[in-house]
Amino acid sequence: MKYVSYAVIIVAIASIVYNAFMLDFSNILSGDSQIAVISIIAALCVVILMSILIMSYKIQEKQEN
Repeated sequence: MKYVSYAVIIVAIASIVYNAFMLDFSNILSGDSQIAVISIIAALCVVILMSILIMSYKIQEKQEN
């Protein structure tokens, strides 16, 4: 499960990078830029949630020992 979490984080970071190139800073909230901004925010949420999951597994392992 730990490796899956890291793989999901890597995919989310790749999505952030890809969508950062899709941004049009002159019209940030219209057209394709709006979709890119929403996707970046969603990918950031995935990274945060997966980091919390990994930390919770580490805490669980320490409590079992």
